Amino acid sequence: QLQLVESGGGSVQAGGSLTLSCAASRDIYSRKYMGWFRQTPGKGREGVAVIHTASGGTVYAGSVKGRFTISQDNAKTMVYLQMNNLRPEDPAMYYCAARTGGYSFSMAFYEYNYWGQGTQVTVSS
Repeated sequence: QLQLVESGGGSVQAGGSLTLSCAASRDIYSRKYMGWFRQTPGKGREGVAVIHTASGGTVYAGSVKGRFTISQDNAKTMVYLQMNNLRPEDPAMYYCAARTGGYSFSMAFYEYNYWGQGTQVTVSS
């Protein structure tokens, strides 16, 4: 059973930066895709960024493109989300997720098999 643990959330002023980390209980080579999602109360889980673990290829939601960067470490046990220029619309619970199958990028939350417990991001204006 793969376990994912997020960290790095917190409170930051608008325009500031945060880096979220996701630690996997074992190497994520077998996880084809790793993604970051976010959710606010009353809304569905929104895909933010996805990385293909083998190639390092990435995709982003339009709302974060150019501001957020997803990356992984060489050992493929850590996935990061660097968030710059945070905006008032970015606060949410951020989740790390792993997807074991598929042949194309997806930001649909139901495609992902494993989830972390989430880390809260707050942005003050």
